[in-house]
Amino acid sequence: MAEAAARLEKAGIHKDVELVFFNALFAEEGGYNSLQTREEKIKTFDAALRGLEKAVQPDLILVACNTLSVLLPDTPFARETHITVQGIVGSGVDLFWKALVENPEAKLILFGTETTIAEDSHRKALVEAGIPADRIIAQACPELQAYIETDWRDGDTGLLISAYVDEATAGLPQPAPLLLAGLVCTHYGYAADLWAGAFAEKGFTGVKILDPNGEMADWLIPKSAERRYEKTAISARVLSKVAIPSAKRESLAAWLERVSPAVAAALRSAEINPSLF
Repeated sequence: MAEAAARLEKAGIHKDVELVFFNALFAEEGGYNSLQTREEKIKTFDAALRGLEKAVQPDLILVACNTLSVLLPDTPFARETHITVQGIVGSGVDLFWKALVENPEAKLILFGTETTIAEDSHRKALVEAGIPADRIIAQACPELQAYIETDWRDGDTGLLISAYVDEATAGLPQPAPLLLAGLVCTHYGYAADLWAGAFAEKGFTGVKILDPNGEMADWLIPKSAERRYEKTAISARVLSKVAIPSAKRESLAAWLERVSPAVAAALRSAEINPSLF
């Protein structure tokens, strides 16, 4: 959202844009990965989408969460709505496919949440697009997104990233091939420096960190779009059913401030409404 705000403000496509971050989290403790069945996840996410439609009445919905994007096609909402709904999986697959084609000797490691990795959507799409399955490694990273929310700079987050990099690279031949690190959780890009550092510590040089977040922002601003206005007025809101701890809000706002002060401010003053869905 922050990158979209920054780029839309300069693109001049629209006179004004209202961006709303709608938090699909349903409880203060435990997220979608804590739900026991796929059916529970889909039912809960469907309720969030319906709450979003009622509260915001959007022209467009971008599902920036990989965990929820892999569930999106199976929600009743996605099948029934007339609103354009775009998930982030396609953006990631396009980015990874291009990098793999440009680097035919490289292997791709997909780092994601348990649900994203278990659903296997990215790997399946890449294989269907002609990428050999043995060029793709999938690594689930339990709890990592929560650590990044609290502290994306270092500390325990860095230790956890290092551990997951260690697990993912354990079976690689030596000398190792060129590695591409596909971050298939929206949070992981906040800690891009820690990912690069973890690979470097283990002796892997030249690793390319691939973050699909920017690709989703590209989707909002077609290269062929006509510049019609000198500047676009951006307004930003954050809506959440559950309280967002102040430490997490401040940690992420500090990162977002560098990209879009308006989005950082919206996070700091998040609107909490337990009746959202």
